[in-house]
Amino acid sequence: MKHLDHKIYLASKSPRRRELLRQIGVDFELLLLRSDGPRGADVTEEVREGEAALDYVARVANEKAAYAWDLVRRRHLRPRPVLAADTTVCVDGLILGKPADRAEAAAMLARLSGRTHQVLTSVAVHYTNMAAHLTQVSEVRFGALTPAAIAAYCASSEPYDKAGGYGIQGSAALFVEHIEGSHSGIMGLPLFETAQLLRQAGLALP
Repeated sequence: MKHLDHKIYLASKSPRRRELLRQIGVDFELLLLRSDGPRGADVTEEVREGEAALDYVARVANEKAAYAWDLVRRRHLRPRPVLAADTTVCVDGLILGKPADRAEAAAMLARLSGRTHQVLTSVAVHYTNMAAHLTQVSEVRFGALTPAAIAAYCASSEPYDKAGGYGIQGSAALFVEHIEGSHSGIMGLPLFETAQLLRQAGLALP
C-alpha cells in the first residue's frame, strides 16, 4: 500500500506522542478531535461496564482513528494514514484514567505506591482499506511513596492529563523502581508497534 507524500495525520493532542514520532522521523499533520464543548467529545473515553483494560484501550484507539479517517473523507483532505492511540493504567483489574482533581490524583498514586501496575497503550492506524491496531502492555513497579512526595507531585501540573495520574517522562520517573516492557509505550506511543503499523500503511521506515 502506497501513499503520496509519506506523511500521516496524528489524531492526538499529546505532546509526548508528537515527540516520539519525531524521534523516529515520521512527519505528521495534526487532526485533532473535539474532547469537550457544548456538543461533547467526538469519541468518549468512558469505560463500559465490565470492560477489561485491554479491550478498552483497543476500542478507544480504534474509535479515534475511525472518526479521524471519516473527517479526512468528509473534509476532502489529502488521503494519508491516520494514527490514533490510547493509554490507560490498570491495577487490581481497575482502570485508572486521568484524574479529575488533586484528591483523585493523590488517591491514584497512593494505590500505586509500592506495587506493580500495568500500562497499556493501543495504537490504531486507519487508511483507505486498512484498519489495524496493536496493543503494548508494560509492567511498572513503584517504590513506596511518602504522603509528602505524593502531595508535592500533585501540587504540580503533571498528573492531570495523564492516565494513572503520572507521566514517566517527568518527575514521576523518581517513583519508578522497575520497568518490564516499552518505555515509549509507557509514555503513550510504543515505537516498535507504531513502526509496524506505519510500514503496513506504506511508510518507508528502517
